[in-house]
Amino acid sequence: MQEENVNSFLENLKQKVKNQNNYGGKTEINKAQINVRNCPNCGAGRAKQDGVTHCSYCGFEFINTKLTDGVYIKKEDNSI
Repeated sequence: MQEENVNSFLENLKQKVKNQNNYGGKTEINKAQINVRNCPNCGAGRAKQDGVTHCSYCGFEFINTKLTDGVYIKKEDNSI
């Protein structure tokens, strides 16, 4: 009787392993890629990242940002 319980327990475990799903869903298979952008001023290559505003070699400005008053954040007043 003890051996039957062990066998049925092992069979139940094996069945649960076969039926379980991966955490986070199914794995997506994509082709390898590199996100690179060249500086239009000097041609230096850099990794394309959000938030990078200037070329580290020549100083060319990729993104011109100006701060304005927001709901929670106010631009600094340096005249005080």
